[in-house]
Amino acid sequence: MGSDEGSERLGRPDLDPTRPHPARRYNYWLGGKDNFQADRDAGDAIAKVFPHIRTAARENRAFMQRAVRHLTREAGVRQFLDIGTGLPTADNVHDVAQGIAPESRIVYVDNDPLVLSHARALLTSSEEGVTAYIDADVRDPEKILADPAVRSTLDWSRPIALQLVAIMHFVEDHEDPYGIVSRLVAALPAGSYLMLSHATFDPLDAETIAAMNAINENIKPRFCPRTLAEVSRFFTGLELLEPGIVSVSDWRPEPGPRPTAAEATGYGAVARVG
Repeated sequence: MGSDEGSERLGRPDLDPTRPHPARRYNYWLGGKDNFQADRDAGDAIAKVFPHIRTAARENRAFMQRAVRHLTREAGVRQFLDIGTGLPTADNVHDVAQGIAPESRIVYVDNDPLVLSHARALLTSSEEGVTAYIDADVRDPEKILADPAVRSTLDWSRPIALQLVAIMHFVEDHEDPYGIVSRLVAALPAGSYLMLSHATFDPLDAETIAAMNAINENIKPRFCPRTLAEVSRFFTGLELLEPGIVSVSDWRPEPGPRPTAAEATGYGAVARVG
């Protein structure tokens, strides 16, 4: 589905195809078809001033997949709470984790009605494992943590990997992004992990930053790239895994050439809790 008449078929009155949504815009940059004209127009406007945006989207997703593989294979994690899931594509969290450990349990969280309509694609699971999906917003961590599906799908006496991948840069400073992450992390059992990636303008030139900021004035939710120091605050008190907070392309990369920090424009890191 890639057309505006899809909202009628979905029967979701809260799905507004005239307003771009980050999950659908991201889907468009990744080459997906689950987006509307408003999402494509917004995506193209950003691509016009920052031609590497599709590379940045791909690199962010590749970071997530590498981090899930590491946590499953090397750290023995079998539970994932993925907030800001986005639309299903190839190699989602459960595909990667259950491909290594079939008993892995995953809860997906997103607030886009179109993601909800595609939740069945996220709920395919190995026989040994479990996947669940809830419709919720990262800005309401207490609601997420109290949700029956979250409480019953995940074993809160065992480590959980909290995933905040390319989501916190849509939470503005006045919405208390650091408090949100702190409350989510505080609820995790000892031995859990925080996986976070975040957009940044640090490696960009002044002209590109000015053009991106001009576009950002008309984007809702507002896009809030942060500096290395600001991203580092999300990991206060946690034990960063090597190589620390780096460009998403440089976090435990596969062999071979990879994009520059200016092309990836995002920081990524994984840290241990407690």
